[in-house]
Amino acid sequence: MSEPSADPHVLEPGHAPTPFTADEIRDATVAGKEMWRHVDEDEEEPYLRVSRYLDCDPEGATMERAMHALDGTMIGETESARVGWLDLQRHASFPADDTTIDDDIVTTALGEHECLRYTVVVGEAIYVFWFAKDLPGMPVRQEVRQGGKVVATVTAVDGPA
Repeated sequence: MSEPSADPHVLEPGHAPTPFTADEIRDATVAGKEMWRHVDEDEEEPYLRVSRYLDCDPEGATMERAMHALDGTMIGETESARVGWLDLQRHASFPADDTTIDDDIVTTALGEHECLRYTVVVGEAIYVFWFAKDLPGMPVRQEVRQGGKVVATVTAVDGPA
């Protein structure tokens, strides 16, 4: 077993630091918190995805996820699962050799935010994540690029219109 990192942002040797620690994500997340995202994938109908946190405690929370049409009509069933704060941090842990981290500013429906932009190269794909420094947790914007073309975007929004 490897020695734990002295930096709580680094979850394993050879990985870049994450934008937030598990504690920062926990401290920014209260029961009832929602994150709405507009999802646009190449050749698919755009939709909204909502993630809602319930039953928060020091170890984690129950997370509900659901898909909605752009008019707010629910698509399918709500999924629910228990997630740990460290598990959520781990979603942003990428191999250091494949990851570039830069400062950036992004404007979404949630406003303008100073962000850490993570660019992660995996084979032919490039994944770009913008983490708002003042909103610990999910990125406020993300893109998937393949062959020099953006094939998917996910952007934070206020919710259904």
